[in-house]
Amino acid sequence: MPSHLVGEAAAIGTSVLWTAGAFFFAFAGRRIGALNVNAIRILTAVFLVGSAHLVGLGTIIPSANGSQWFFMALSGVIGLALGDFGYFSSLVLIGPRRAVLLMALAPIFSAISAYLILGEILGVRAIIGVVTTILGVCIVILEREEASGEMSISKRQKTFGVLLGLGGSLGQGLGLVVSKYGITFMADNPSAPLNALSATLIRMITATVFIWIFVLITGKLPRLVDALKDKKGVKGAMGGAVVGPFLGVTLSMVAVTYTLAGIAATLMSLMPVMVIPVLWFLHRQRTSWRGVTGATMAVIGVAILFST
Repeated sequence: MPSHLVGEAAAIGTSVLWTAGAFFFAFAGRRIGALNVNAIRILTAVFLVGSAHLVGLGTIIPSANGSQWFFMALSGVIGLALGDFGYFSSLVLIGPRRAVLLMALAPIFSAISAYLILGEILGVRAIIGVVTTILGVCIVILEREEASGEMSISKRQKTFGVLLGLGGSLGQGLGLVVSKYGITFMADNPSAPLNALSATLIRMITATVFIWIFVLITGKLPRLVDALKDKKGVKGAMGGAVVGPFLGVTLSMVAVTYTLAGIAATLMSLMPVMVIPVLWFLHRQRTSWRGVTGATMAVIGVAILFST
């Protein structure tokens, strides 16, 4: 099989895994809460990634300089701790379809952050992609629940869920740019950037420390201990950690290795479309033509953005 097909297949597989992870996290979040899900899944993920790092690179301690540790740690707090908390909370409040669609805005926040931090300039095509994605998201978010077949929720809950989803996509988009800055610009040798697996492990270690310190200082540890008694909720959080942060991230690295980054990124952003048939299969929840159109527009916008 040609190498580019391997990369493209891996990219599609990444979207499938991340879509599955969204449902795992939504299920777990409804049972034990978004913060508990984040605390459990990040511990699971850091163990899995650390094991892969030990097997693949022969060490459990990532090889990085002080500046890289700082920026990767900052990226982990912004993207994996704060960003993912917003995403998980959004999954619980407004459901996987809308929450996943809001995450399609992460590349836009990445592009804006890259302009502000790295000086990467957005061209006309990129701006068209941004506008197309935003329009697609707005079409779905403004749709009434009666038309989409979803459970009716209050305006306050919907607004709160959308704001948390926007915060999640902002955190992930900004975290990605900060990590790129640490991987590439803070390298001792510009031609030898930080290993992607090492970068991921540093992000996860610091996010784990941040989340668990937050749990302790806010007095939420007793609730977390109680949540651990909910076996189904814990299994959901751990299952999401396996298919998302671990297997999904691993496949994403395969994708960007064997095919063009723009193609890989586009195929990895198919979650808003993939989530629609899964919702029908699991919950017999039909999506209106407006919902399908909005999701498709969001994906097309991301494709345009990454093709520039």
